[in-house]
Amino acid sequence: MSIRYRVLHETVTTYHRDVTLSQQFLHMTPRSFAYQTTESHELSITPKPQDWSNRVDYFGNATRLLTLSTPHPELTVVSDSLVTIQPRPDRSRLIDSPAWEDQRARLRSTLDATTLEPYAFLFNSPHIACGDELADYARPSFTPGRPVLEACMELTERIHSDFKYDPDATTIATPLLDVLRGRRGVCQDFAHVMIGCLRSLGLSCRYVSGYILTMPPEGQPRLVGADASHAWASVYSEGLGWIDFDPTNRCLVQHEHITVGWGRDFSDVTPMRGIVLGGGGQELRVAVTVTPIVD
Repeated sequence: MSIRYRVLHETVTTYHRDVTLSQQFLHMTPRSFAYQTTESHELSITPKPQDWSNRVDYFGNATRLLTLSTPHPELTVVSDSLVTIQPRPDRSRLIDSPAWEDQRARLRSTLDATTLEPYAFLFNSPHIACGDELADYARPSFTPGRPVLEACMELTERIHSDFKYDPDATTIATPLLDVLRGRRGVCQDFAHVMIGCLRSLGLSCRYVSGYILTMPPEGQPRLVGADASHAWASVYSEGLGWIDFDPTNRCLVQHEHITVGWGRDFSDVTPMRGIVLGGGGQELRVAVTVTPIVD
């Protein structure tokens, strides 16, 4: 059964002084792929850019490049999307995946049309350096002959149990091994840990950026802006393709996650990044609202 969502993502950057020139690179357009269809997407930008262009990056994600050349004390970007989510393979399918050692051997020994894409997600990336410490953390879940996706589910559950969600513990610049040793962080950190563990074992894993529907406490209304930008990991399994795991929420990704894009790590799919001339300091406010649509 498919589910439709409307996603509003508002980003407001307030500067201490006027910015005289700004160039921004956005990843805010949800992808369309086997399990998701983006029916519509609009970007509203204040002040209005003097120049902009739509592009597709190396990983197939839709992007927009903006140039604002009039002085402005504040920049507001509102992304408004309508998406439909299709059913994904459920947990019962995990045992259908190949043994993890066989999957690793296949990726190491064969480079053809079926392995070319996952091959790109085997290696170090700007925020993820593979190594023995990450492999050692993962290894208890990857016993001999175990189906790769079944082992990944256990790793997902272990990260959720072993790590504490703490938005003050890390920044995007915190080294991955510090996150692994400190056992604290946010969803981006937990996705990076899982990806680093799997790549350190020779398995293909990519970073996914998007949104998640959050549920209010029982008896209370859903609040505008209370949902979140989110991140999780996607693992390649021959036969089933890419299967997504969310270590922050200890789950196999199903019908409450909306995908914006994917890449090697956070640096490939940052929602908004850029350079400004002027501005001094700045404050950032982000609000995300995911609304299920009932026909």
